[in-house]
Amino acid sequence: MSLLLQHWADNVAQLRPDSVAIVANNETMTYGELASLSNRIAQALVASNCKAGDRVCLLMPKSPLAIACILGIYKADCIYVPLDPANPVARLAKIVESCESRCLLTVGEMAEKVDSLFQFDELRSKNIIGWLDQHKAARSSPVQDFSMADVLLCEDKERTTTNTTDSPAHILFTSGSTGEPKGVVITHANVILFVRWAVKYFSMTPQDRVSGHSPLHFDLSMYDIFGAQAAGCQLHLVSNELSLLPHKLAQWMRDSQLTQWFSVPALLNYLCKFDAVKQDDFPAMKRLLWCGEVLPTPTLQYFMQKLPHVKFTNLYGPTETTIASSYYTVPQCPTDARQQIPIGRACPGEELLVLDDATLQPQPFGTEGGLYIRGGSLAKGYWRDADKTRAVFIKGPRIDGHEGLLYKTGDRAKKERDGLIYYLGRNDMQIKSRGYRIDLGEIEAALSTLDYVRESCIVAVPDDSFATFTICCAYVMPSATTTDPALTPVQLRTDLLKLVPNYMIPSQWHALARLPRNANGKIDRRLVKEMFTPNATAARRQA
Repeated sequence: MSLLLQHWADNVAQLRPDSVAIVANNETMTYGELASLSNRIAQALVASNCKAGDRVCLLMPKSPLAIACILGIYKADCIYVPLDPANPVARLAKIVESCESRCLLTVGEMAEKVDSLFQFDELRSKNIIGWLDQHKAARSSPVQDFSMADVLLCEDKERTTTNTTDSPAHILFTSGSTGEPKGVVITHANVILFVRWAVKYFSMTPQDRVSGHSPLHFDLSMYDIFGAQAAGCQLHLVSNELSLLPHKLAQWMRDSQLTQWFSVPALLNYLCKFDAVKQDDFPAMKRLLWCGEVLPTPTLQYFMQKLPHVKFTNLYGPTETTIASSYYTVPQCPTDARQQIPIGRACPGEELLVLDDATLQPQPFGTEGGLYIRGGSLAKGYWRDADKTRAVFIKGPRIDGHEGLLYKTGDRAKKERDGLIYYLGRNDMQIKSRGYRIDLGEIEAALSTLDYVRESCIVAVPDDSFATFTICCAYVMPSATTTDPALTPVQLRTDLLKLVPNYMIPSQWHALARLPRNANGKIDRRLVKEMFTPNATAARRQA
């Protein structure tokens, strides 16, 4: 039988059923309990007529129950689709409709959002709801829902699965330029390739206690969950509240005696900004990893000086190439705050290529080019969107004796003679901020749905905060309403929050009579960006 993602936890359960698998707040779940509950959830899904390949959405806070649900979905041969509880209902509805889900697993505290999500009978009639806490299932519904009581009546028996390693494991929806989220289809094999390497490279053992900071809709959470299960160690879930309180988060890390921390750089910047880390802090910690965006070198210096006993590794990789595709363990603390940290070398089974975008031929050492990825990490493409898939998953020429599909990341990079690759930024409207991948076009598309916004332009201005970028909006209102005092940035923020997540909301706004245009009639985004960067504007006037 092929190894699938759910098998790691089951293997540990057979050998050490009483070993702690997950810790969250004051709650713990052993590997035996995790295997048992996930078996029952799988049986409940099958009893509700979920078939192999059906999409099952998960809408609940990060918890041991949520992890059990993920395994249960896999054990039912279904495809896991995480929904972010913090997202507005409008965005959740787009994802549920796009993936054509068969079932939604949720809990009572999400009831109000679920009611709003399924306010239309057509969408509701297509979905079973599994209320997996004490919330009572709505039996009056035409759809046969089930509750946790029904789950516990199911047999604790592992199903014989029909999935293979090449079967889709989950669909992760990311920001899309048209306003429609894109669903990245990730297979079991994609995740297994990275996790197997990472567990070996980081020398993970059953004695490890690793963080689970990333939200479940982030692909980084796949390493948190399955890295821990592959090593047979403890996963300590980080609550959303702790992420907002740097000193309490640091104390929690001490109390949890974590051996591994993995997060986006934004949180590390936050801890650094408030000087929450003591000298020689976290004595149990062996390694600190980050991924998702650039970690400022001053922040890295802060941590390496405070924690000389810890190894620091930079990981890089877009969602489409599964968790991370390259790595660089920093050999020593940088002496210069301006020193650039490379994204390193390709993980085994993958290739990172710096190519000329026009010819797809390798760029000379030290020359900037487009960054492309090839190998076993590549996703199957975008869910039911052949055009978007063909645009970035392309057939590349034979390079260095190898060939195969290439993923066009949209990132700029250079490769030096020592083989190390350096990230140089984006070449489109996509940014990484606070670990979130944000397509600025999605914000513009959402603004275009507001009747009182005639047109808008969203730009991202680099800054020194933990967010990395300030999202800015220049907008034009119809002449008949521009004098309406109610149509302020506050109103714009309020209405936009109903359409996109909070992390996409611009923090700076500028109302204009018209947007600047270039010679081709297109919006001049460079000039718009200068409106929000006074120093750049002053320098241009003096030139």
